Amino acid sequence: MPYLEHVDKIISQSEPPAFSLFMKTFLHIGCGFNRKDRTTRGFNSIEWNELRLDIDRSCNPDIIGSMTEMTAVASGSVDALFSSHNIEHLYPHEVPLALGEFRRVLKPGGFAVITCPDLQSVAELVAGDKLADPAYTSPAGPIAPIDILYGHRASMAKGNLYMAHRCGFTEKVLIGTLQAAGFTAVVSIRRPHPFYDLWAVAWVSGIDESGMRAIADEHFPS
Repeated sequence: MPYLEHVDKIISQSEPPAFSLFMKTFLHIGCGFNRKDRTTRGFNSIEWNELRLDIDRSCNPDIIGSMTEMTAVASGSVDALFSSHNIEHLYPHEVPLALGEFRRVLKPGGFAVITCPDLQSVAELVAGDKLADPAYTSPAGPIAPIDILYGHRASMAKGNLYMAHRCGFTEKVLIGTLQAAGFTAVVSIRRPHPFYDLWAVAWVSGIDESGMRAIADEHFPS
């Protein structure tokens, strides 16, 4: 069988989604309705294929599943993963399970890009008695510290209880949690007002400092 015909046959017989054999793949965890243009500058490029995973089938993900049990994703099968505002939806005892799954599906040398609310920044607003005052305005409307702490009230009022928050992180806690889960190197940033979020890139295996910084620069917000 000619090589190109053989490749076409492999792709046609693959379980969806089928990707180019020559591109890197990142797993978009808890994707919601977002696509890779709503991830990072690094992932939003032609060299990356996106594999979308979400527990909510209404989002039409490629894979329906929980981040604590991603059995549909083979071990060591993706080059990277992106998790935006997902881990705060877990109970504290579930976070190590999710991060263990993150490590399992990554290839050696793979990395995870994770962002979540920064409770240290939010606590400063709460301490100033601004729990219900708008901290910033999102596409979904005004967001107050109470929404950042416990989940978006408007979405939950409409029945979307997936939006509930069950744990939280400061930069120190996020780094320590990733290291405890077996990630060998972590680079992080903390963004106060008007973002109130944390970003981290974590690697499964060792990488030199210049390599870490280069990847972080591609995926951290400007």
